[in-house]
Amino acid sequence: MRAMTSPYRAAAPPEAAGRSPGQLMWRRFKRDRAGVVSACVVGFFLLVALAAPLISLLYGKDPTTTYGLDEPGLLNAYGYPVAPNGGISGRFWFGIEPTLGRDVLTQLVYGIRTSLLIAAAATVLCVVTGVLVGVTAGYLGGRADYFLGRFIDLLLAFPQQLSFIAFTPVVYALFVSPEKETPTALRVITLIVVLWLLGWMGLARLLRGQVLSLREREFVEAAKVTGASPWRIITKELLPNLWTPILVQSTLMLPTLVTTEAGLSFIGVGVVEPTPDWGRMFANGAKYYESDITYIFFPGIAMVLFVIAFNLLGDSARDAFDPRTAR
Repeated sequence: MRAMTSPYRAAAPPEAAGRSPGQLMWRRFKRDRAGVVSACVVGFFLLVALAAPLISLLYGKDPTTTYGLDEPGLLNAYGYPVAPNGGISGRFWFGIEPTLGRDVLTQLVYGIRTSLLIAAAATVLCVVTGVLVGVTAGYLGGRADYFLGRFIDLLLAFPQQLSFIAFTPVVYALFVSPEKETPTALRVITLIVVLWLLGWMGLARLLRGQVLSLREREFVEAAKVTGASPWRIITKELLPNLWTPILVQSTLMLPTLVTTEAGLSFIGVGVVEPTPDWGRMFANGAKYYESDITYIFFPGIAMVLFVIAFNLLGDSARDAFDPRTAR
């Protein structure tokens, strides 16, 4: 007899598919709403920085034209916008700058571009240097670890903010005589170099401690027994276990360097006129806030959102890489 089959056969259980650590991290990150929102905010700022020329073209304004001086009726006799709320209108979405009458929106967009360019370049250099020095010191140990550790301690002994202020003009003077104007390109390169030279030590010290503990683990000893070279041990065994601190420190370092660059421009040792800069907008706003507080409003809100979003993104990335950590 033919065996009767039930029309209600139980569905076969889904086959358990293996997932890589990267896929697991991405799944954990997507479940974190704060992390996803922060990533969108950070991506928006990066997109604005990259698309600054396109935004300026579509908007029909540029950051250097002095609209208030060129067109009567935009500024009053004291140099402040005639229209309320800093001159905000359908033509000038964020208003116009007091005294010069430049468009605030394009000033902000290009200022974000300048600050992020400098901070991103310095962050990449700091991360690369911190990884090289920290991993080398931790893996080699002995005299190499001792001398590299003392060198890191020496650099950390410098007061960072005062060192930024003191060293930046010195570097300018090495290439340009005091009576000549320092080119903008030299100012940008100098800021990147100074931020790099004084910003990599914290990551190097953190990674050194991590590597000191990892190099005694069984998987590193097993790699040594099999005859693996130091380069292979570092790249295949140690670095995959260091991505979490590297990523978290990078996401914390970038907004810190953005605010540091803005601070240097605020006190006049960073980017100067006529190059748009986030920090210089704060410096100008400090002069105008008593009569026109609107000018400082937009760069201030943008800076707060940027820093908070990056810090939350770092926390979310850390939790996604290592779910055992708790905020």
